[in-house]
Amino acid sequence: MSRIGFKEIKVPDKVEVSFKDRMLKVKGPKGELHQDVRDGIEFDIQGQAIKVTRKNDSKTLKALHGLYRSLLNNMVIGVHEGYTRKLELNGVGYKAQLKGDLINIAVGYSHPVDFKLPKGITCQVEDNNTKLTLSGFDKQLIGETAAQIRRIRPPEPYKKKGIKYAEEVIRTKAGKSAK
Repeated sequence: MSRIGFKEIKVPDKVEVSFKDRMLKVKGPKGELHQDVRDGIEFDIQGQAIKVTRKNDSKTLKALHGLYRSLLNNMVIGVHEGYTRKLELNGVGYKAQLKGDLINIAVGYSHPVDFKLPKGITCQVEDNNTKLTLSGFDKQLIGETAAQIRRIRPPEPYKKKGIKYAEEVIRTKAGKSAK
């Protein structure tokens, strides 16, 4: 049984939620998000609270029940407060510069890598050009953008060089031992 799916979602003021023609729309001060919903999942909007229900107890609907409740909750939080994700560049000479919606990243390659930010994502470069803070209202887009930036130079376990999430801990491996 899904425990998450049965939890009620509190909708803050200034956030509007509508469900029509299998399309869930959430609009707030930060922006507007849409989500297609599969058949069998319904949303009961009662004032400032929303309940997610399912038509029957089939295996697929049980799985989707908690999923859609979490997606709706993330959408409500995103358009009301927004999300942030922090990245760190570790290594000698590793740095990032922001030029409009383009991030110029130098991470040990023979050339700097340019990364174009998607629409709806903003970036701040801090702390001597070695820390990036991504912010926006779409949690999925923030996570995917952070993962794409991290893929440019993933952290390696021998010298801890690369791009990592701020809360990520890199376990150092011992190198080859000399005889």
